[in-house]
Amino acid sequence: MSNYERKYDVVVCGAGVAGIAAAVKCVRSGLETCLVEKTIIPGGLATAGLVNIFLPLCDGNGNQILHGLPEEFLKLSVKYGPESPPAGWGGTPGTKQGRYMTAFSPAAFILALDELLDESGVDVWYDTLLIDARLSGRRLEAVEVVNKSGRGLLTAKAFIDATGDADIAKLAGCELREGVNHMSIWAIQASMKKAAAAIEYEDPSLLLDVVRLGADDKGDGHPEGEKKFRGVNGRNVSEFVVASRRLLRERYANLAENALGRYCGVSEFPLTFPLMPQFRKTRMIVGEEDVVEVDYPAAYSGGDSIFPDWRSEGRLWTVPAGALRPRGVDALFAAGRILSAIDDDAWDAARVIPVAAFTGERAADLARSS
Repeated sequence: MSNYERKYDVVVCGAGVAGIAAAVKCVRSGLETCLVEKTIIPGGLATAGLVNIFLPLCDGNGNQILHGLPEEFLKLSVKYGPESPPAGWGGTPGTKQGRYMTAFSPAAFILALDELLDESGVDVWYDTLLIDARLSGRRLEAVEVVNKSGRGLLTAKAFIDATGDADIAKLAGCELREGVNHMSIWAIQASMKKAAAAIEYEDPSLLLDVVRLGADDKGDGHPEGEKKFRGVNGRNVSEFVVASRRLLRERYANLAENALGRYCGVSEFPLTFPLMPQFRKTRMIVGEEDVVEVDYPAAYSGGDSIFPDWRSEGRLWTVPAGALRPRGVDALFAAGRILSAIDDDAWDAARVIPVAAFTGERAADLARSS
C-alpha cells in the first residue's frame, strides 16, 4: 500500500545522460516531469561510473551528425573541468581537429548537470528506487517507488525508461533481450608522473588519470579464468563489483610490493572507483523496430534519426521511433542503451553517451505526442 501519490505528465526513471536529456526536453516542451534516480548522483555511467569519454558527434569525415541536446551535454561535460572541445567544433576557434569528442572530469560534469536540472524545473527524486509498474490492460499507468518517505505511487500520461537496465520494461512484463559483459573496471588515480607532466606543460587536464583494467569494448583483455556477466540479477551484480575491484586491489598491491612492500611512497594510488557496476550491456527492449545501419552517405537523407558510429569513420545508424517503443505496452518509451537493436554490433554502436542524450531527446518527443 502506498503512503503517497503524485501525478505528472511524464515520469522518467533513471537520471543518467539519457534520462536527464529526456526530462529536460519534456519540461522545455511544457510537460510537468518527474525524474526518478536510485542514487544521489546525476549522469549514470558517465559520472558515477567514471566512463569519462564523450564519444563523437561527427562521422569522422568532418560532418557533425548530432546536434541539440547531445551537443549541449558535450559542452556541459567540460564546463567546470579542464578540458575543452577540439578546435573547430562547436564554436571553438580554429580548423577542425579530429572528431568532435572530449574527455571530461566526472565530478565537473555532475556540477553542470545539477545546474541544468536546477534551471530546467525538472522535479528530481533522488535516493528513490523503482519497485513496481502498474498497467491497465496494455497501458502503463503508474510506477511504484520507495524512498525515505515510504512507498509512493507516481502516475503519468507517459513514462520513459532510462534506467540503463530496462527496469520499468521488466516490471511491466515487456519482452527483453540480454547482453553479456566482460570483466573490466575504470577508476581515477593520483599519479606523481601525471602531476609532474601537468606542471611542466601547465595543463591541468593531465591530472585526470584514469586507469583501465580488464577487457576492452571488444572483450580483449578479459582476465583468464574469469566468467562473463549478464548483470540482470542481484548475485551477478555483486560478483561483478567484487571481481572488478579485485583487479584494482591486485594492481596496487603489486605497486606497493615494488615500493619495498610499503604502502607509503608509491607513485600511484587510487582516488575513487565506480559507484555503480560498469556494465556495458544488460537488457534491451524488444521494440516495434530496431536500430540498424544505413548506407553512407545516403543516410544523410534520414534527417534527425541518424547517429554516427564511435568505433569507425563513415558508419551511420538510424533510430526509428519503433526502436524506442517496447512491444505490448503503451505509454512507455525507452531511452539510452536499452533501445531495441538488431544485433550486438548495433547495440555496441548505440550504448554510448552521445546516443543516450540523442535517444533521450527523441523519447521525450514521443512521450509528448502520446
